[in-house]
Amino acid sequence: MDIIQIVGLGLIATFLALVVKEQKPIFAFMLTVFVGVLIFLFLIDEIAKIVKMLEGIAEQANMNMMYLQTILKIIGIAYIAEFGSQIAKDAGQAAIASKIELAGKILILVMAIPILTAVIEMVLSLLPS
Repeated sequence: MDIIQIVGLGLIATFLALVVKEQKPIFAFMLTVFVGVLIFLFLIDEIAKIVKMLEGIAEQANMNMMYLQTILKIIGIAYIAEFGSQIAKDAGQAAIASKIELAGKILILVMAIPILTAVIEMVLSLLPS
């Protein structure tokens, strides 16, 4: 699905949500969530292509695949946390949205510790004894 179709779907859903919101706010919210998930599902194939391309580049560079997998997990956490936060904000729950964002940041930091450790060890090995 190309960007024109995605934007069209988003705009139609926005218009419908605005119309329905006056009568049934819960249906407007459910429509918003459904369209958000639908757009994400349309992008799964593109995400898979990006991951394959990055794996190919990592193999050519003789990079440890553990690092690439960790980086991809970090990116995934960031996108999922942002998606969840935006849904909470759409529902008028800014406090919950900020907690989702905080949880995402902490999980990203936890996932990054092995990479940071490897970078520090590499820098220390380059320093003269």
